[in-house]
Amino acid sequence: MIEVSPIRYENGQFEILDQTQLPGTEAWLTMETREDIWDAIHALKVRGAPAIGVAAAYGMWIAAKNSSADSREAFYEACREHGDYLCSSRPTAVNLSWAVKRMLRLVKTWNPDAEGLAGASWEAQRTALLDRMLQEAVAVQKEDEEACRRMGEYGLRLLSPGMGILTHCNAGALATAKYGTCLAPIHLGQEKGYGFHVFADETRPLLQGARLTCWELMKSGVDTTLICDNMAATVMKKGWIDAVVVGCDRMAANGDGANKIGTSGVAILAKEFDIPFYMYVPTSTIDLDTETGDEIRIECRDGEEIYQMWYEKDMAPAGVKTFNPAFDVTSHENITAVITEKGIVRPPYKENLAAIAAAPARDGE
Repeated sequence: MIEVSPIRYENGQFEILDQTQLPGTEAWLTMETREDIWDAIHALKVRGAPAIGVAAAYGMWIAAKNSSADSREAFYEACREHGDYLCSSRPTAVNLSWAVKRMLRLVKTWNPDAEGLAGASWEAQRTALLDRMLQEAVAVQKEDEEACRRMGEYGLRLLSPGMGILTHCNAGALATAKYGTCLAPIHLGQEKGYGFHVFADETRPLLQGARLTCWELMKSGVDTTLICDNMAATVMKKGWIDAVVVGCDRMAANGDGANKIGTSGVAILAKEFDIPFYMYVPTSTIDLDTETGDEIRIECRDGEEIYQMWYEKDMAPAGVKTFNPAFDVTSHENITAVITEKGIVRPPYKENLAAIAAAPARDGE
């Protein structure tokens, strides 16, 4: 499958591929402070729930490494503050808080005695703990790579050679540690000669579909057609779409899924035209503590993104009011199946999502 990855750790440095500069420029940015990580997440230099989670894990290590805490207790409290700070960068993607909590749990439960450091100085313990935090961040990255590979294999079971497939936003390699979620089966299918025809919504206002999905699918040699968001109904009516595949930034316990703004409209259209709608959701993105999509906090971004970001001059009158939510919630009733790294989940979602979240990796539905 495609080898593109938007994040890398090499020789003691964590770097991200600046996705705000794609497709024109492939620029790698070195993350040296927690502020670098916060800005990268908030400014969408790194984006996509799984990739944000990986960045947050490394961000906790970077922040801790720069901390001047002079005791184990002060170190943990500093890490809690770092976590709160990083989580404030974007509120909707659950992988961000999931990764922060995982790193905090490590710090809290780390036992110096088990490392042969009983009675050692705090400086010696701090060095060992930082090394353990780095190992955990690397593990988060590797686990996401494996999860995406498995989602690609499960997802391909739902697709047939020659299918026309519509996707919205970018839930590909650029949104994860590697391979992608909903685009993973498309990359895998390309390797196997499936000959998919992919229609990519541009995804206003940030154009992730146009800039990122088209970029990576064309790198894989996939037959890719870019359409405006408001053209989805037309291509469906023409019979060109056999399945819709999308990612997810947070899934509630009942199967409601928050994803990039516009996803819910695509799901409604797919239901109208009797087209299966598949949502790809790593189990780390399933939030069983959130009962329904109504409880998911939706990030609202600066309205200038709508009419200034991609234009030499403003494309709306000065002073116009704007509304710019970054996500919407697709009702579980409009989702045909949920694809995780542990298998394919079908309704009833409340029972089946809880079961698969608790289950070990398995082979099948």
